[in-house]
This record gives sequence, structure tokens and C-alpha cells, in this order.
Amino acid sequence: VTNDQKEFIIGTIGSSVAAGHDNCNYDSYERQMERTFGPVWEAAGMKLTCQNAGEGGGCGDDFANQVFCIQQNVSPKIDIAHYTWTYFEAGQPAHDMAVKMRESLARWAQMLPHQPPVHVYNTGAMRLDQMEHDLAEHMSEFGYNAFYMRSGFNYGGYDYAADEANGIDHFGWGYVGDGYHNVTRYGENESNPLRKESLGVVMRNWHPGPLAFQFVSDTFSYIYSQTMIKALDLIESDLKNGIDPAEKWAASKRKTLLKSSLPPPKFCDELYCVVDEAPTCINFEKPTYGWWGARVEDPDDSLNPHRGEVQNWEIWNVDEPLFRGVSKQDQTFFEDRDDKEICRHLDACGGISATSKDSGSVVFRLPKQEVGLVVICGCCGKQVGQDMILNNTSIEISYNGQVLDRNNWDIWPNGKCVRLFKQFDANAAKATTGHNYLKIEAQENLSEPVRISHVITL
Repeated sequence: VTNDQKEFIIGTIGSSVAAGHDNCNYDSYERQMERTFGPVWEAAGMKLTCQNAGEGGGCGDDFANQVFCIQQNVSPKIDIAHYTWTYFEAGQPAHDMAVKMRESLARWAQMLPHQPPVHVYNTGAMRLDQMEHDLAEHMSEFGYNAFYMRSGFNYGGYDYAADEANGIDHFGWGYVGDGYHNVTRYGENESNPLRKESLGVVMRNWHPGPLAFQFVSDTFSYIYSQTMIKALDLIESDLKNGIDPAEKWAASKRKTLLKSSLPPPKFCDELYCVVDEAPTCINFEKPTYGWWGARVEDPDDSLNPHRGEVQNWEIWNVDEPLFRGVSKQDQTFFEDRDDKEICRHLDACGGISATSKDSGSVVFRLPKQEVGLVVICGCCGKQVGQDMILNNTSIEISYNGQVLDRNNWDIWPNGKCVRLFKQFDANAAKATTGHNYLKIEAQENLSEPVRISHVITL
């Protein structure tokens, strides 16, 4: 309890499912949840904000690098974290790595100011997966949980098997009606038949449609409302017993957690997941809502050890059209309307870019680090790390003025990223100005653009 917090934040990281692609942004589950669950918070004098950092696959990202950016992709002051990268977890080694990364995320979240629980949204059905169940049990004390959309539909009691036997697939592309409803609540009074039909779609390709997203929004809203009711019961009991709940449940009494406060890791890499601070990241893609770790140093800053050198790298982002990722049904309905901006998706690939030797260098001031991990990622594509960074002799990377040996780098944690330092290196050059600096310099033979989308540190 605090009088200072006026906003409750649910932050979502994930794929195009989280972004709401194949629909209007307005119809994504995050926007629906703001409209459904938001009035509850408004009644208490607060605002519910659902930060949607979902993104399409074109940038090349997945769970492996984006979990490290939990403090920048969404606010470090989130109250609940949603993870929706599960489409990228199919098969091996992706599945096992994803479980490791989700455990890391759940642990890092407990190091954030509001210690948010991590809730996983999976569009499929729950499987007999021992790792999944073990992780949920292991981190349940800290609110970790997972929601399986198809299982939720099945548990409602509708006989989908009977329909499938008759050739009806409610989860087929573009099918209208989930067996319980034929349109969203806000579509019931829609007069335009094209838009009304769109609001009844369950799935578009592999993406949920508005009706499935309503189910997701309602499920989270219902679970969280139940939790709020239990909290109110505790407060009411305190009042009856003469206890001041504002004192008993004061936010100032929230226990600070250390790495030793959490159970030993079950799956994650102990080097990176058993830490007292969450990793930091600067991410040049859009959108981001939080705090960056590394920062691009001002070329004229007095502490910049490369002051006076050419530093002309430029921030670049894809300029996406308004109806990118929107179904043709909705595009036809909205294209001549004044409110068409509600369809626009926020995600866009990006990076800080050099196009020739004339770009010179970009210098990053690195934040305080606990482990010494330094990773840079390229844009755009799932495997660009090899050619754009690891084997690219058209760039030179130095740390505190010392040129790094690329033979010590590796592709990690996915194909678009390169790990420069696994941990602190006793042989690395020491800082001379109180900060560690990473410089990437374009060389004479640079002919193809180099775009750095992320700098990850821990």
C-alpha cells in the first residue's frame, strides 16, 4: 500500500501474438484488458496501464535476447510481467533454453522495485511437460504461473471434438465463433457487418483474433480481480481488528530480495540468473517503455575517452505503414475513418547504424555490472550476428581503448547476437574515467550497413 503510486502497470514482452498482429492494435488482449479491467482501478483512483512490447519476427529477436531487456522493453516498475514468446519455443534446443530463460526472467523480476510475478501466455494447450511443471512449482512462491488459451477454451465444457468430427474447426483460420460467443462484447452493437464479423474471429493464421483475445483479457482480468478481492478481505479483517492496513501493508515494508533470498536455480545458468540486479539493455527497436542500461555517449562529453574522434552513427528505425499487420477486413473498415490510428501497431525494427567509414564510431558508456556480461545484437534477421558482427572485419570493437580479439567472441544467446564478454576478464583494459566504454568503429572497407539493435549488460 502506498499513496505515491497512481498507476498499476502490466508489462508484456513477446512475439507478434503479444503485439496483436493480424488485428487492429485496439483489439489486442492488452488494449482489451485496459478497457475491461481498467475501470476497477479507476474506481480506486488509479490507472491501469498495459505496456505492450510485443513485436513481429522480422527483427530477428526471440525470448533468448529479449528477456535480458525486461527493464527497458517495459518499465522497471511493472507490477506484473507477461511473457508471450511461446511460439518461438517449439522443438529442441529452443524448448529447454526457453525454460532456462523464463526461470532467469522470473528471478530477475524479483530484483525489480515492485517484484512482479511473471505470467506466461501460451496460445496452445497444456502439455505433459515435466520441465514446465517443475518450473511452475519451483517459482510459484513468487507468483510464477502459465495460462494456456486452448486448454481454457476446452475446460469451458464446449464439445469441440464433436464439431471437429463434423468438419467444424473453431480454431481454423478466420472462423467466427468460439462455441460460446460469436462476437466480442464491444462488437455486439456494431452496425457494420464487416467489422462485426471481424470481431467474432477466433484465430487468424497462428494469431488469435479479437474474440480469442477477449477470452485472454477476461481470464487475466478475472484472476487478478479475485486476487484483489482477497486483498480487500485481508484489509477488511485488519480494520475489524483495529489494525491500520496502511501501516501493516505499507509499500515501504516490502522486503528487499537478494539472490540468496531465492531458491537455488533449477534450470537456468547460475552465472547469469543468480544475481542481485536484473540485467540491463539498450534496445533501439520500438516500442520501449523503460530504462536503458548502456547509453550512447555524447561525443563531446568530457569523460568520453574517444572525445575528438568522429562519432556519427545514426539511430535508424523502419517506418512502418499504418495498416501493417492489420487484417484486410479491418483495413477496409477503418481506412477512411478518423479513428484509424487505433489500428496502428507500435513495433518497428531499429538500430544505431554505420553506413561507411565516414560514420566513424559509436561509443557506449556501460552501466555498473555484476557479472561482466557484454552482448551486442544486429538488425535485422535471425542469423545476422555471424556476418554483421562476428566475422565482419569492416568493424573494430574496443573496450576501454583496447581492441578486442574476435576469436574470443561467440554467437549467443541467439543468432542475431554476439557475446563479447562472458564475464569479467582480468586481462581486459581497465576504465580510466570511472566508467567502462565500448567502442564500435567503422573501417575503411565497410560497404554494407552495420546496425546494432541491442547492447546487453549484466
